[in-house]
Amino acid sequence: MAGLVEEVASVLRERIYAGRIAPGGSLRQEPLAAELGVSRTPLREAIRLLEQDGLVRVDPRHGARVVTGDRATLLRAYELRAVVDGLAARLAARARPGAARVRELHAILAAQRAALDPWDARAYTVANVDFHEQLLHLSGNEFLVDRAPLLRMTAQVFGPVALLDPAGARRAVTEHAGIVDAVAAGDEDAAERLARAHVEATIDALRGGTG
Repeated sequence: MAGLVEEVASVLRERIYAGRIAPGGSLRQEPLAAELGVSRTPLREAIRLLEQDGLVRVDPRHGARVVTGDRATLLRAYELRAVVDGLAARLAARARPGAARVRELHAILAAQRAALDPWDARAYTVANVDFHEQLLHLSGNEFLVDRAPLLRMTAQVFGPVALLDPAGARRAVTEHAGIVDAVAAGDEDAAERLARAHVEATIDALRGGTG
């Protein structure tokens, strides 16, 4: 049962991340259960997992819906991201990843740069999520790795609200490169400072600042 629940949750997560179920979209249990070929019991448990991830809100009157990406919600999520990303970068630098792992990060940076010209927002978003998830894993802290749904929610589900554009993405890639250099050098303070500043630039932009 547990395996089936996680499988159903994974399918629904990917639909949300891919935009097939839009922010505010309803997760109607009867048609979903029929489409996925499962009973409503594992489906309800899967939706509960998505609720724990912060991707879904369940209202007794209106059922389950994907969270909506208003700016106030996104700001709160990014405020937590600043702490999570900063700590992940610090711990990754402390762990001093080997040359092979650093090459993987540079490969992701190359994928991001390739998406800049011509501009491919979807490809950039995939590489952006990959970069930040790699930092979470390099931290070696399982509690930080568990924050991956927060990353995907801000970068994929709420991406349009963040007003992603080529200029912002180009700046972000430069900031990513600085984080990689600090992590590779084992400079914990710089890695955390740069990672936090990277997220805080998005917070400033959402608040209407110039950062």
